[in-house]
Amino acid sequence: MAQGSVTDRTEGFRFRRLEKPEEFRQLEEIHRAAFGGEVATVPPALLRSLQDNGGLVLGAFADIYLAGFTFGALGWDGTTLYHYSIVTAVRPEYQNHHVGFRLKAFQRDEVLKLGLPEIRWTTDPLRSRTAYLVVRRLGARPDRYHPHYFGQLADGLHRGMETDQVRVVWSLTAPHVASRLAGQLPSPAEDEARWRRSSAIVETEPGESGLRVPTTVQEPTGPEAHLEIPFDLDLLREHDPGAVRTWRHAVRDAFRAAGDLGYTIDDFATVTIDHERRSFYLFRAPTPGEGAGTASGT
Repeated sequence: MAQGSVTDRTEGFRFRRLEKPEEFRQLEEIHRAAFGGEVATVPPALLRSLQDNGGLVLGAFADIYLAGFTFGALGWDGTTLYHYSIVTAVRPEYQNHHVGFRLKAFQRDEVLKLGLPEIRWTTDPLRSRTAYLVVRRLGARPDRYHPHYFGQLADGLHRGMETDQVRVVWSLTAPHVASRLAGQLPSPAEDEARWRRSSAIVETEPGESGLRVPTTVQEPTGPEAHLEIPFDLDLLREHDPGAVRTWRHAVRDAFRAAGDLGYTIDDFATVTIDHERRSFYLFRAPTPGEGAGTASGT
């Protein structure tokens, strides 16, 4: 396996490429279960064609039962050839078994075998659980912000919301990626210290529901900054749905302000402050000679 890789057999799950027609059909079921609502699934025949022509359709199996999947295709931006990860999903009953982390680690191994340097994808910047996995555990870096990227969607994860996305670039052989995959993370004390010494891009306060809402957005200052997002977006949607739009626009403006000044995201942390757990993207200021940071897309 590649240096820094994760084994393809861990704690009862087996990770491999999908092979049989019935395995591709199971993928549709998982996609619906994980996303809910009127999710648009990919036909099994198309997935099989993708598997045999430069793409990857990978599964996490509990015995012969498909617990989760990830699939993607070759991408090209005119300069770099990379793997573009389209969808990753895990059955709800397996979402606390770290299957998503193991799937992405296995995807990394398979992409390295293809000789590609990067995996890219997009994700909702307001979902703290996803940000913790992507930025904190995997070491991927958001580098571009796309407002309302997909338009209106009817699935359970996006219904009724503007579909802002951040593009994520995962540099597969970077030293910090190998260390994160190996579980080398800052301690809670180090996270709190960084939060305290960094400037706030979004100020928040508890709303009428008791859940935090943004109050102001300002430009980052100093060598480090932090950007708060909801600790639990689904809880916010349930108890204070009107605040979701407020968060969406505040975070959109915050990414734009940070990117315009060349700040880049280099971590994500959940910090306990006065007995309250809160979630933050962590930014660093550009060093002399660096270009723009997290750019705002179209």
